[in-house]
Amino acid sequence: MAISAVLIVKNEAHHLRACLETLTFVDDIAVLDAGSQDETLAIAREFTDNVSVEADWQGFGVQRQRAEALARGDWILMIDADERVTDELRESILKAVENGPAVYSLPRLSWCFGRFIRHSGWYPDRVLRLYPKGEASYNAALVHEKLVVPDSLKILPLGGDLLHYTYRDVRHYLEKSAHYADAWAEQRAARGKSASLGQGVMHGLGCFLKMYLLKAGFRDGAQGLLLAILSAHSTFNKYAALWVRSKQGVEKR
Repeated sequence: MAISAVLIVKNEAHHLRACLETLTFVDDIAVLDAGSQDETLAIAREFTDNVSVEADWQGFGVQRQRAEALARGDWILMIDADERVTDELRESILKAVENGPAVYSLPRLSWCFGRFIRHSGWYPDRVLRLYPKGEASYNAALVHEKLVVPDSLKILPLGGDLLHYTYRDVRHYLEKSAHYADAWAEQRAARGKSASLGQGVMHGLGCFLKMYLLKAGFRDGAQGLLLAILSAHSTFNKYAALWVRSKQGVEKR
């Protein structure tokens, strides 16, 4: 059964080559670019002729749906440029596609601020990434998109880690966090939702306590503490962004 590795990318020259070098076992690599201004496209074309550009960004879900349509194989392996397929995971994938239709979850191990994070609720961060083309597909969410799995397909675990090289530095974390917060607030506001700053404080505090204490983030050393603080800040920002939107909406009326 043919496997298509599918990627959505934008300005990923820093990561892309290392990612694609771990995908030599697949039959097809499909890359959908969102308007890169670095060497992303040139690097992608060194590995595949299945490269397209869709720069009218409509959210992560829609972009993944567009990328799925580019796949030429029977199976889709959805992967991001900052991820790497380990040897053990590769062997698990090759065996899985011979067993008939199913959706497979991959255990993701993240490298962040100088170490692999094995606690903090980050590992094993199982993500649904291997599935038969046309039988499962991503929803159209602006952010935090999900794979929609029909009841007819089982969800099964794979062995072997998908390595995830998350944030280059704190600035990179904050930039991505701000983008996700805006998209989350836009999505919620479109459904008529609102929020208060008090909710942001409570959810942020809850996030810190859950990550650092309940999920044993303290076992990840200084990085675990930093991640718990940053995650609490990001959670507060989501609710603050939604609160601001609601206030702006009142003023316009």
